[in-house]
Formats: sequence, C-alpha cells, structure tokens
Amino acid sequence: MGYEWLALAAASLWAIAALISVKPARHLGAFAYSRWRMFLVSLMLGGASLASGGWQSLGAGAVPLLILSGLIGIFIGDTALFACMNRMGPRRSGLLFSCHALFSALLGLWLFEETLTGWRLVGALLVFGGVMLAILFGRRGQSHDWEQVRGPIAIGIGLGLTAALCQSLGAIIAKPVMTGGDVDPVSASGVRMASALLAHCVLRLLRLPLAMPLNPINRPILAMIGVNGFLAMALGMTLILVALRQGDVGMVAILSSTTPVVLLPLLWWHSGQRPSLPAWAGALLATLGTILVLGMSGNH
Repeated sequence: MGYEWLALAAASLWAIAALISVKPARHLGAFAYSRWRMFLVSLMLGGASLASGGWQSLGAGAVPLLILSGLIGIFIGDTALFACMNRMGPRRSGLLFSCHALFSALLGLWLFEETLTGWRLVGALLVFGGVMLAILFGRRGQSHDWEQVRGPIAIGIGLGLTAALCQSLGAIIAKPVMTGGDVDPVSASGVRMASALLAHCVLRLLRLPLAMPLNPINRPILAMIGVNGFLAMALGMTLILVALRQGDVGMVAILSSTTPVVLLPLLWWHSGQRPSLPAWAGALLATLGTILVLGMSGNH
C-alpha cells in the first residue's frame, strides 16, 4: 500500500474513532473519559515499547521534552477536545481541531521566523473561513442530537481552538526529539501519554469536581473507549509513522488532515440526515486551506 493510502486510512480511522467517542465522553465527562482513554492507550503503547525494546532508545535528554509535550498536547489538548465535543458534537469539534495546521504555521512565524505569504496566507484564511462557515451555518435543518450546541457557543469554540493550539505546541516541543531519528516513535508516544495520564490521576486523587466522572464506568463504555484508543492511537498513529518512513512529510500531513471531510459521510450514515451545504462547503474549504498551508511549507 502506498504511503498516500496509509495517510488517508489514518484520517478515516480518526473520523471513525471520533464517532465512537461521543457516547462514552458524554457518559463520563471530558476529564474522566480522557483519563480512561489515556490509561488504556498507555497500556497499549507501553506493551508495544517493552515488546520491541524501543524504550531503550529514550535518552535522559529526550524524556523531559516528551513529558512537557504530553502535558500540553495530550493532557490539556485532548481533554479540551473532548470537552468541546461534548458541547458541540463531533463535526464542529473536528473542524475546530483541524486548525492545528494553521496554528503550527503561525507558531513557525513566531518561533522560527518563517513567512506566511502567498498561497500559505490564502490557505490560512481559507481554514479560518471554512471552519467559521461550517460552525455558524452548518446546522440548518439538522435535528440530530450530535448537531445540538450545549451551552454558549463561544465556550465550545474556545475549547476547540485550545485543543488545536495545544496539539501544535505539543508537536513543536517534541520535534527536536523526533528529528534526531534515534528515538523509537512508539516509546516516545508512550512517554507523552503516560505523563498526561499521571496529571489526570493527580486531579482525580485531589477529587477536583471537574475530574470526577459524571456516571460510573461500565463494561460497554470501557469497551468503546478501548476500541477508540486502539483505532485512533495504536492503528492510526502507526499508519502515520509507516507513511512518514515511505513518503514526504508534508504530503502525509495534508492527506491525514482530511478527517473533517471523511467525518461528514460517516455522520450522514450514522444519523440518516444529510449534512447541510454550509457543513460540506466549510469542511472542504478548511481542508483545502490546510493543504495550501502544509503544501507550501516546503517552499520556506
């Protein structure tokens, strides 16, 4: 299988995982759901790292950066994403999360003195415009529970953008560790996930109201969380790593960022309701913008 198909398969797995996560995230609440998901995924990644011996590639200098990356990108980022999804549904939260490519470009401007001109600037504006179009006008004629906004829409948008920003920051912090080429990616992901899990466990031990589950965990919910973690992290991220070994980094990033578009037919199939025209237009504009932002990165 060519690397292009691997990246598209990863985007599709992430879209399927987003649908699976709706029920358990609303049952447990964002914090409790994230904690259980991180626990199960940490077991998967830790087991794989021990089996392959990849943990031996982790040097003393790499671990602190990976821990910081996990705290920002996964502990804050993932939790904000699921809190956003509980408020706004999988379609809008997925769209907002797709802004991480735009934030990475903007952080590149600030940290690495990159430029955002020409097609990259057009792409950035398309991402922003597409996301706003799909969020503000994409629910017309939609009565499905997943299309309803719970609470103020501004808070939901803020949570989604926080998730996207933290994802970008987490990736930038981990970049120096991963570009060396000596660190096992699965083991690195395991350290990031375990640090986020530890932070969640501290909040749970402190019995912070936010960290307490809304409802008790049960077997069906636990099974859904396990399937979600396996599809999104174990399979999805592994496909991306294999694709990165075979193909161009920019092209892999572009193809794997098509999740918001892949999600629309899946939602149509699940709910029986065709997404509105602004929802399609917004998702396509945001993806086109992401392609321009990422695709032109190689020129700078």
